[in-house]
Amino acid sequence: MAPSAAISSILLLLALLHPAAATARHRHRLGASLLAASLNASEPPTTFFEVDRPIRPPRGSAGPCSTLLLSGTFGATYGRPPATAAYAPPACLAAARAASAGGGGLALAVLEWTAVCRGRQFDRIFGVWLSGAELLRSCTAEPRPNGILWSVSRDVTRYAALLAEPGEVAVYLGNLVDKTYTGVYHANLTLHLYFHAAPPPQPQQQQMADLIVPISRNLPLNDGQWFAIQNATDVQSKKLAIPSNTYRAVLEVFVSFHSNDEFWYTNPPNDYIQANNLSNVPGNGAFREVVARVDGEVVGAVWPFTVIYTGGVNPLLWRPITGIGSFNLPTYDIDITPFLGKLLDGKEHDFGFGVTNALDVWYIDANLHLWLDHNSEKTTGSLLSYDAAGLDLNVNSEFNGLDGQFVTSASRHVSATGWVKSSYGEVTTTFYQRFRYENSNVFRKNGTVQIVNQTIDAKSGIFAKDATTVLLSEELHKIFPLYLYTGTTDKVGDEYSLDSLVKLGINEKKTSGGKMGFLYSSLQNAQSARGIMRVKKNLVVSGLGKTHQVYKYVGTDGCYFRDVSSRNYTVLFDRSGDSCSKGAYSRASTKLNNQSARRKLLVNKL
Repeated sequence: MAPSAAISSILLLLALLHPAAATARHRHRLGASLLAASLNASEPPTTFFEVDRPIRPPRGSAGPCSTLLLSGTFGATYGRPPATAAYAPPACLAAARAASAGGGGLALAVLEWTAVCRGRQFDRIFGVWLSGAELLRSCTAEPRPNGILWSVSRDVTRYAALLAEPGEVAVYLGNLVDKTYTGVYHANLTLHLYFHAAPPPQPQQQQMADLIVPISRNLPLNDGQWFAIQNATDVQSKKLAIPSNTYRAVLEVFVSFHSNDEFWYTNPPNDYIQANNLSNVPGNGAFREVVARVDGEVVGAVWPFTVIYTGGVNPLLWRPITGIGSFNLPTYDIDITPFLGKLLDGKEHDFGFGVTNALDVWYIDANLHLWLDHNSEKTTGSLLSYDAAGLDLNVNSEFNGLDGQFVTSASRHVSATGWVKSSYGEVTTTFYQRFRYENSNVFRKNGTVQIVNQTIDAKSGIFAKDATTVLLSEELHKIFPLYLYTGTTDKVGDEYSLDSLVKLGINEKKTSGGKMGFLYSSLQNAQSARGIMRVKKNLVVSGLGKTHQVYKYVGTDGCYFRDVSSRNYTVLFDRSGDSCSKGAYSRASTKLNNQSARRKLLVNKL
């Protein structure tokens, strides 16, 4: 995804590359299909969608109470200020908060983006902010002459404190329009609220922070409010002071990668580039991580899921089923509660982000979720233990000319334990992260074939207890598998054929316990896409794309299943359901019991 006017320069660079390397880079960033020009513009628009679990209001809740936050048109918007609108809490929310002492209260908040577009256009990244805090990071769909439409819904209940205060909504979608790329995006942004009919349990109320502090750039800007990380030494940060009565703090990090690092997991090392005189080919190897720091100390990391945007690899693959995470990019939580002892001094502290081995450009910002002790003006704390050993990164390279193999492995461990004393007592919290990474990057047939096989394995946990009780015990395990094959053939001048196969997925298991009771969830989300296309002058002139996706979710809060397949804008079949089999519940129960036993052992070590 080209985030800016850099699109034009990227296309120019492609023409200057080594012939074999040029085709390798062509397969990643292409213009919209010329096939669309032959379509009947009177046909109904195509609905694009990302497969995800539907957001459903809690049983017995009332709503929705819906409010249009912003309606905007995004044409020649690159390098211009974001679209903005004043925000006032909806009257239904204010009424519910006033009555919450006797019943009611916010049960669910959903932010919905709906958009239409007609013509031809690249995919574009966009963000939505409220009072500087990002609520949604997303990618547009690539349009066609008969038009497209799509919607994105995100659960924003965790931002309840932000939604209750007046502010400003900002949307940045940097778009370029010319004689070839004519697509203009028309979008509405709507907030849907649901309310409890009776007071929710107190533990549920405590799940949402009392204050959300944005770690982003301030308006006015001619860009998004994200920070732009341009290279491996670039660290972007913001200074802020946190309230002195804070007793818990969580960083929620937004991440997206673009331009030379849009396909960072395919990049060869610099020695390969130098040996083959490929000065314009992105390098620095196939590993990236986002590192979060407070006052220069590492407090956590993000090893991001490999989101492929709607124009990536082969644009025909993502029509109408888009890549996992492309419409609703994932966020990543880092619990910094153990470090509060160093932050409760009333002074400003530096919250910063960098990207290991980064090339231009990464967009990063964060929201700092804070829980406040309303019964006291001052909490105290101390860091008891801290371990953030450096990144362990190894690269083995073997190549001869443009052919070769590069095997990259990496690991990192971060852990911290600290206590905070408030009116709720003295609570000791441990947060840890463990990461493992493997990437095999193979070039064959004089660099015209590339095969990437990668796995990211990330574990994290939070354990909080007072003198007698386990208050929170949560473990999250994510595995991100990726397989990518691309092969270029029949190259004549500026025209060639490209065969591609993409397999990517998210396997996630989560358990939590403590005062909230025990919860369990398991997600298996697998996508397989294959296509061939004929490319001329960076535009697709013919081709075929097929995508199949299976989404399986099992949890104590319910189940969801979807099996869907498409071929060149047409959905071949779409099966879904939300019933849980007895076997699924049994497996969930067994896993929950096993996790519970292991959790008790870990908690006893605190």
